[in-house]
Amino acid sequence: MSIFHNLYQGLQDVCYIWRKEMERLVKDEGVIIFFIVVPLVYPLLYSWIYNNEVVREVPVCVVDQSHSQLSRQFIRMCDASPDVHIKYYAQDLDEAKSLVSRQLVKGIYLIPSSFEADTYGLRQGVVSVYCDMSLMLTYKAIFQTAQVVTMEMGTKIKKQVGGRYTAREEAISTRPLDYDDVPIFSPAGGYGSGVLPAVLMLILQQTLVLGIGLSAGTARDENPYRNLIPIGDPRYQHTLSIVLGKSLCYFMIFIVMAAWLSAGVPRLFHFPQLATWQSLCQLMLPYILACIFFGMMVSCMVKYRENVMLLVVFISVPLLFMTGASWPQSNIPGMWQGVSWLFPSTFGARAFIRLNSMGADFYDIMPEYRILWIQAVSYFVITLCVYRFQFTDARRYAMERLRFLRHNREARQNQKDTAAQ
Repeated sequence: MSIFHNLYQGLQDVCYIWRKEMERLVKDEGVIIFFIVVPLVYPLLYSWIYNNEVVREVPVCVVDQSHSQLSRQFIRMCDASPDVHIKYYAQDLDEAKSLVSRQLVKGIYLIPSSFEADTYGLRQGVVSVYCDMSLMLTYKAIFQTAQVVTMEMGTKIKKQVGGRYTAREEAISTRPLDYDDVPIFSPAGGYGSGVLPAVLMLILQQTLVLGIGLSAGTARDENPYRNLIPIGDPRYQHTLSIVLGKSLCYFMIFIVMAAWLSAGVPRLFHFPQLATWQSLCQLMLPYILACIFFGMMVSCMVKYRENVMLLVVFISVPLLFMTGASWPQSNIPGMWQGVSWLFPSTFGARAFIRLNSMGADFYDIMPEYRILWIQAVSYFVITLCVYRFQFTDARRYAMERLRFLRHNREARQNQKDTAAQ
């Protein structure tokens, strides 16, 4: 019966701590912003910005030194494409660079004076492309447009000089190996479908760490011992109950946010959704737990509320690169790949992209799934140890403080007795 009594008492303590933590979160405006407002609003803003997937009508300047029929044809075909708009004509390259520096155009097409003579003289014609590399999407539009136009013009020239008699012979001579370009994982071939799923998973982790860190900072400010655990409350006597009560509070909030980020936002902005809801639930369970215990562990190392904000903002961009979504995973140095293993977002983002965007089976993401559970268990154990240390340290500090006050009271009493005699 004592075992059941202790279990019942432990459950009561967990529920009590959960209720107190929920009350603290509701009263803290900063935590409300990072726990509710940011996960709800920020993904909408970010997805809306990249909702078009690709950029259109990128302004380009042309330096036409050839002034030939072939160069004018190249310019017309580029201007007729949906991605590029020929906005300015410059006399030389220096004038074109001035337009780029003033951000009036995003790129330059330089057509040399020998362009037509080289092309029809069976020498290779050259068009130089200069791009503003500060924005990846504009660079892609300018470069790929020039590439497609030159390939199409080259195909027509091959037909003219090939001396073939039938259309079939012309097709084989100009394109002996044909192919179909089918983007299977990103139908629009854009930035949003490729990178935003990883961003959504990163938002889930970062808002959790921020909210837990702010809550811990508030608890330290309210506690005279500058600790996470209120020593005077008898319900806060067992480390396991404290960790479970707090994590249950965070889990109840972020299971809703995880459903919104993994299913609601992609459906709202028409991102690829190939995963079943059962697979998403299986993936989100260890990912949220790993993020919660990781955030609780980090909150024990942060002394003030502001520090966690600086830390999370500093590592957000490196964490996105280390997921392998915006930069190839094979090109990440081994040391940084090892560092990325410490963060749940690395494996959560990779698994979510493969599952939801690439149509992988749940068996295909088993390595990431197992690592997320290992992280959840590891950070849970570390959090228990850190909370136990803080509890012991706070109790030791409280006892020393009590002895100091008792000693002072006895000293004052002795002084009064001496004065009375």
